[in-house]
Amino acid sequence: MNIASSRFKKDLGITIPFFILIIFSFVILRSLAPNLFPTYFIYIIAAIIAFFIFSQIPFDILSEFKIHFYIACIIFLILPLIIGQVTRGVVRWIPIGPIAILPSELVRPFLFILFANQLTKKNLSLKEFLKTSVLFILPLFLILVQPSLGVAVLTAIGYLGIVLATSLDKKILIFLVALLGLSFPIIWLFLKPYQRQRIMSIDNYNSVQATISVGSGKLTGLGLGKGTETQLAFLPEKQTDFIFASISHELGFVGASLVLLISFFLLFRVSQSVSYAQSPQSRSFISGLFLAMLAQTFVHVGMNMGILPITGVTLPLVSAGGSSLIATAISLGMVIGAKRN
Repeated sequence: MNIASSRFKKDLGITIPFFILIIFSFVILRSLAPNLFPTYFIYIIAAIIAFFIFSQIPFDILSEFKIHFYIACIIFLILPLIIGQVTRGVVRWIPIGPIAILPSELVRPFLFILFANQLTKKNLSLKEFLKTSVLFILPLFLILVQPSLGVAVLTAIGYLGIVLATSLDKKILIFLVALLGLSFPIIWLFLKPYQRQRIMSIDNYNSVQATISVGSGKLTGLGLGKGTETQLAFLPEKQTDFIFASISHELGFVGASLVLLISFFLLFRVSQSVSYAQSPQSRSFISGLFLAMLAQTFVHVGMNMGILPITGVTLPLVSAGGSSLIATAISLGMVIGAKRN
């Protein structure tokens, strides 16, 4: 009884901030984009159900299906190229009735299951690492060609987090990271013109408007639903890519700080889960998820404040984006499940 009670308390450290951020997201999105509702409720309900389902499944059971997950992810990433919905010149979404799903977001936690299992084998050799890296390059390429640069970068960062938690000789890792850096000119050739422009410029219209929104909110903001930048549509993508700027504008430094405090507390609890994980595979998996979510939060806030290039990265659990919401819920559920026998 004491063991069950203790485990339940540990789970609350993730469960409570998870629900607080979803409730906060609902409140702010009702102000910024009321047209999202009631359809967006489908995503919220699906995310909550997914969170509870995956929190009850031990990681070793999920690991039994790692190959099946990987094959399904590859097929899922190919589907947008065949039946995908064209939005703003890119093909990323698969329409399903009144909603659309983004495969590149949903596949990430399932891909990490395979990589975490492959890279935590005893006496991991360079040959085995390179084999796994080839398996990683295929879905990464499929994400890039959609194109979805921000999601591809986060997936790569998560893979790096998994590798860092393995027994691979870190000298080899440093060499491979350096080799990856030298390959950037080749990656640059595959980027779309607008992606290159985003990376090269942090003073374009979107970035300027985001910076203005953050600064004009001051201490307590202009009030929920009363922001000039948000309600008069000066700030583009106010409910997704620039939701942190929208929160800063309408709720000020106080509201933005509260969101960051809860988000980083959640990340802290995820990092602590590494110690409670039941196996090297689950510890490596959680390490990858943690690094990806940390990078996502950091990049989102940075581009909203005008100090990082705009990459289209959402704020976990807060930005509008049903696929991102569900993927984050699945990931957090898996983190809890990784602590179960």
